[in-house]
Amino acid sequence: MKRRPITPSLDSEHAERSLCEALLALRSVEEMRAFLDDLCTPAEREAMRDRWCVVPHLIAGEPYREIHENTAVSVTTIGRVARCLDQGAGGYRLAAKRLKLDRPAPRAAEASARSPA
Repeated sequence: MKRRPITPSLDSEHAERSLCEALLALRSVEEMRAFLDDLCTPAEREAMRDRWCVVPHLIAGEPYREIHENTAVSVTTIGRVARCLDQGAGGYRLAAKRLKLDRPAPRAAEASARSPA
């Protein structure tokens, strides 16, 4: 029986890079969804969705309890995502910025005041 090494090897670094390249090679939401269906369990996908859906709320400065009430994501998970936003590698913020999720949404009154009648 083949035993896996206890310490990470160059092979695992190569595998992670290859996974990142595979993600970057996908060209549509549908392709990404199919890849994630094959790659992840339903529980893993739910965990990723939960983490991602709280990012805009945290960037907007909403309180944890309010985020929990609006998303049903646990306060513990919200705290973990907040810690990554503050001390992580910057991935959440970069993705949010590129998707323009890092800007506060206009309030209903402000939006209606700007729209032509």
